[in-house]
Amino acid sequence: MRRSMTIGILAAATAIALVGCSGGGGGGDAKTKGPITIWYSNNPAEIAWGKQMVEAWNADNPDEKIKAQEIPAGDSSEEVISAAITAGNAPCLIFNTSPAAVPQFEKQGGLVSLSEFKDGDDYITKRTGDLATQYASADGQYFQMPWKSNPVMIFYNKDLFAKAGLDAENPKLSTYDDFLTASRAIVKSGAAKYAIHPAPTSEFFQSWFDFYPLYAAETGGTQLVEDGKATFDTDEGESVSELWRTMYDEKLAGQEQYQGDSFLDGEAAMAIVGPWAIAVYGDDVNWGAVPVPTSEGTDAADTYTFSDAKNIGLYSACENQQTAWDVLKFATSEEQDGKLLELTGQMPLRADLTTVYPDYFAKNPAYEAFGDQASRTVEVPNVTNSVEIWQNFRDGYSKAVIFGEGTIPDFLKDTAAKIDTLAAAN
Repeated sequence: MRRSMTIGILAAATAIALVGCSGGGGGGDAKTKGPITIWYSNNPAEIAWGKQMVEAWNADNPDEKIKAQEIPAGDSSEEVISAAITAGNAPCLIFNTSPAAVPQFEKQGGLVSLSEFKDGDDYITKRTGDLATQYASADGQYFQMPWKSNPVMIFYNKDLFAKAGLDAENPKLSTYDDFLTASRAIVKSGAAKYAIHPAPTSEFFQSWFDFYPLYAAETGGTQLVEDGKATFDTDEGESVSELWRTMYDEKLAGQEQYQGDSFLDGEAAMAIVGPWAIAVYGDDVNWGAVPVPTSEGTDAADTYTFSDAKNIGLYSACENQQTAWDVLKFATSEEQDGKLLELTGQMPLRADLTTVYPDYFAKNPAYEAFGDQASRTVEVPNVTNSVEIWQNFRDGYSKAVIFGEGTIPDFLKDTAAKIDTLAAAN
């Protein structure tokens, strides 16, 4: 689930550049009602959620029934969606639309603006709260419904921390100095080969699970690009980059790709993961979770992180767009969001999440920290050339931070300049 974003988005972006805005099909009248087709994710928990949602809708709406299926197989869901847009046969709704792919799908002509519906903006902003603005396009319209997030935190292995002589119940990990001290103790003691082992590979999305969460925390919620300009050529960007460079220089983090799950296998004592990991690791790892560190140790209640969100798109080939909008609202209602939480452990992008579902978090205390963290998340920027921007960042980061070539200031300056150009392109 965590790695659902694949390099296939890059291929999809290339395809979009070739077809321009010619895709998307004829589309339908936004006021038309009738049967619709939807796609949802192919992981078991979301299939279970999707099936019960469809059954509940169909039982009460016999003239506007949903026909649902898992997203078709392909190299990536983004490639599949892009091809469907081009062919003009995309379904009405696709659940798990990636925010990083939305600018490309929008450019391709594949998405309907939800702001065109009479209650579109009001519904989105009321449900999602202040975080909704991160999902708006440059013109202020919403071409995606903020749906669910997996806010990432630091998972740590309590047994390995104890083996390294660290406090396993109240670990000191909030500042960069504390994080480095703990990391050095883990490696020096032999408790684990590495303190942490984020994927050091070159895919554009990998920076969402090393640099970006810490950058979000260090800046108090700044995106990589804001107002059409890169934001990271700053003291904060340098501080985060230098921390990670030290981790790699001192072999506290691995520079080679690990074939498997480094945290589950005990090869690393920490991991940057979202609430999906609770069910995955279960009783196999004696784990704890804390917010990502900041240079000075920001209070947990004020710490931001990366959202790892997946959203819902309403696609322009849809003939019965009013029904699609009504279904979209039904699928993100308080009742259905509660079922999503119960069945998947993922956090609905809903304002005041922990107060809306107090019983769930009382019964599932392992998820409570993630529920609280969900209100302080940073999304990937909704900007043109999103994938290319992240790929440029990853290329520069890999060279300077992971492999120690060149200086951090040069990496930040040069990469910011490239990203400014990409963000300004139409």
